Amino acid sequence: MPEGGGKGGKTLIMRNEHILIMRFSALGDVAMLVPVVYSLATQYPHLRVTVLSRAFARPLFEGLAPNVNFMDADFTKEHRGLMGLNALYRRLKAKHFTAVADMHDVLRTKYLRMRFDFDRFHVAHVDKHRAGKKRLVNRKKKSLVQQATSFQNYADVLARLGYPVQLEFRSLFPPHGGSLRVFGQSEFSEKKSFQQWIGIAPFAAHPGKVYPLEKMEQVIGMLSAKHPNARIFFFGAGERERKCFEEWSKKYPRCVIASSVAKSLQEELVLMSHLDVMLSMDSANTHLASAVDVPVVCVWGATHPYAGFMGWRQAEDTAVQLSLPCRPCSIFGDKPCYRGDLACMAGITPEMVVEKVELVLDHKNKR
Repeated sequence: MPEGGGKGGKTLIMRNEHILIMRFSALGDVAMLVPVVYSLATQYPHLRVTVLSRAFARPLFEGLAPNVNFMDADFTKEHRGLMGLNALYRRLKAKHFTAVADMHDVLRTKYLRMRFDFDRFHVAHVDKHRAGKKRLVNRKKKSLVQQATSFQNYADVLARLGYPVQLEFRSLFPPHGGSLRVFGQSEFSEKKSFQQWIGIAPFAAHPGKVYPLEKMEQVIGMLSAKHPNARIFFFGAGERERKCFEEWSKKYPRCVIASSVAKSLQEELVLMSHLDVMLSMDSANTHLASAVDVPVVCVWGATHPYAGFMGWRQAEDTAVQLSLPCRPCSIFGDKPCYRGDLACMAGITPEMVVEKVELVLDHKNKR
């Protein structure tokens, strides 16, 4: 077993230590790896770290630390099916990893893990604490108890491989944010001192995690009236999202569709790093904003922070949620509302959301 030379490790180290970290899922889950990978890389500078994920995640890890590399897996073509996974395994085996961390524990990673195990690699996988989460959403005997966060679950895997870490991470960018020069000679190449930049990401993968759009429009109207010098940026991809954003932008002229300014995830992260606050659902944008040290006002419906998916370093008092006996009814928000009325979202008033946004803005103004 490798013995680390960083915090919590031993003084004796193995030469050429190289750890593989696998996570293939949605952007938000992969973004939650960032604080853990950063802590590992900086506390064990002798260790080479390779993150294996889908290509979209590359901007999150390139430049994170000198000893961090990124590899992408293409499950639509090159690495599709069993033959593709075998090809991927041969590519990975050639890297001579000394430890393998499966941070996903799904069919693909289980297969790769089996291959590594068979060839006597040192392997550990994430414990998702499914039993505790099941009790959290139980209809009859709900146990509303905070579950271990994804960050801690990831860190536990590293500890089992011999690399205990103290989770220490602030942002993908310096304290002043990413360079706005990437936007050229445009109105977004500089943030004026009298402006507030507010991000709004109103969509999520499932209805139980989406605040009603008519209420969100009221939030936008209220924020526009309260902050006439503010810029409000809409974050989200997809045709449905764009049509909605275009309608809102026509009604509220100081609103901007982020994808019309930022042409890549890297540029989107730069823009996001200059926000004063991000208003988001329980979705990837919560974790992207957290990764660039932006305070998030997160609206929770069918899901709950107790499942362990609160954004990195986000404050509990900026979460917007209702206390209902049926909440949470789903860990990921993918279950239909068994009440049929989505009361967890419908009962949140625009005033409640705006109050939390104002709380963050007031706190920043006093700093």
